[in-house]
Amino acid sequence: MELTSLTVLVDILDAGNLSQAARNLKMTRANVSYHLHQLEKSVGVQLVRRTTRRVEPTEVGLRLYAHGRAIQNEMLAARETIATLGQGLQGRVGLSVPSGYGQMVMSDWMIDFKRLYPGIVLDVRFENRVDDLIRDEVDIAIRVMPEPPPTLVARDLGSVKYIACASREYATVHGLPQSFEALRAAPVITSGVVGKQLRLRGYRGDERQEVLLEPTIISEHFPFLRQGILAGLGVGLVPDYVVQDAVTSGEVLTTLDDWRLSIFGTQMFMLYMPNRHQTRAVRTCIDYLLGRALPGAAEGGAAGAHGLQPSPVTLPID
Repeated sequence: MELTSLTVLVDILDAGNLSQAARNLKMTRANVSYHLHQLEKSVGVQLVRRTTRRVEPTEVGLRLYAHGRAIQNEMLAARETIATLGQGLQGRVGLSVPSGYGQMVMSDWMIDFKRLYPGIVLDVRFENRVDDLIRDEVDIAIRVMPEPPPTLVARDLGSVKYIACASREYATVHGLPQSFEALRAAPVITSGVVGKQLRLRGYRGDERQEVLLEPTIISEHFPFLRQGILAGLGVGLVPDYVVQDAVTSGEVLTTLDDWRLSIFGTQMFMLYMPNRHQTRAVRTCIDYLLGRALPGAAEGGAAGAHGLQPSPVTLPID
C-alpha cells in the first residue's frame, strides 16, 4: 500500500469527487484516478462508490480514510513544529462569525486576541450562511441554530435570549404589545430569512404560541436594527445583547418578558471539522474564544456576558 495513494484517498473523500480533488492537489484527474485504482488493487476491495455528483466511502474506505487522515495530520503537525521552531505563535485562522453577534460582541474579543498573538493572521468573515459552513478558508464557524450539523464538531456556547422591545418614546405613543396577536399588528424590526416567512415562537411553561410576522424593517446588520429600535420606528425582536445597555438605562423597554422567544434557534455553537488538522494558531483561537464566551465555565462563576447562558460543552459529534 503506497502512502501517497492513501493520502490521495483522503483528499478525494474530503473534496467529494475526483475532479475537485485533482484541482486541490494540482494533479490531473487521471493521476488521481490512477492512485485510487492502485490503492483499491492493493487492498483487493472497492473503497469508494461513485454517484453522479459525489463519491462515497465504502466501509473499508471509511476505515482507511481515518488512518490516512491521522497520517496527514501528523505530517502537518511535524512540518509546523519545524517551521515555527524558535518563533512565536504564528499562522492563519479563518473565522466565520454571525453578522450581529460578531460585530457587537466578538469584535472586541478578536481585537484582544490579535493583541495577544500579533504573529497570527486573522481572516474574519461576518456572515450568516448555514450552507457549506466550513470551507477551505474557514477553520472555525460560530452560528446560532436549533441543532448543529452532525458532520461537524460542535462546542455548545450557550443559549441566546431574544427579547421584544421598543424605545420609551415608541411605548409612550403606541404602547407595547402584550400578546402575540398584538405583536403581529405592530411594526416589527428584526433580521429575516430570505424567501421565507418569519415565524416567531414563544414558550411559557407548557404553553406554546406561534405567529407569522411581516416586519417593517429587516436586516442582517444588527447595529442598523438597533438604530431603528432607538429611533422609535417599531418593536424590535432581537437578541438581548443588541440593546442590553439601552434596556439597563431605561431608554428601551421590553415586553412579553415571561415568554421564551425563538426565531432562528436559540443555541449558539462553535463548529469545526472533526478530521482537519488544527494548527497551534487555530487551537489557541478555539480555546481563547471558548474562554471569552463561557467565562463562568473557566472561572467557576456565573453566566457569561451578552445574554449567553453557558451550558456544558458538548462532546465532538462524529
